[in-house]
Amino acid sequence: MTEPIRVPEQAWRKSGYSGSNGGECIEVADGIADTVPIRDSKNPTGPILIASPSSWTAFVAFAKDAAV
Repeated sequence: MTEPIRVPEQAWRKSGYSGSNGGECIEVADGIADTVPIRDSKNPTGPILIASPSSWTAFVAFAKDAAV
């Protein structure tokens, strides 16, 4: 069985592009070895999606290109 990942609250951050109006935002956690934890900023106690660093990098590049 896999041990659950514990993410300290102070590790979470929103994008600098996120506004303060409470829209559809995600948060990622920094400093967690070999993973990129992702959560819904409107539901911080909800489920956490775990991505590999390479998958997260590819997603961010895709989102950036799609937003242009």
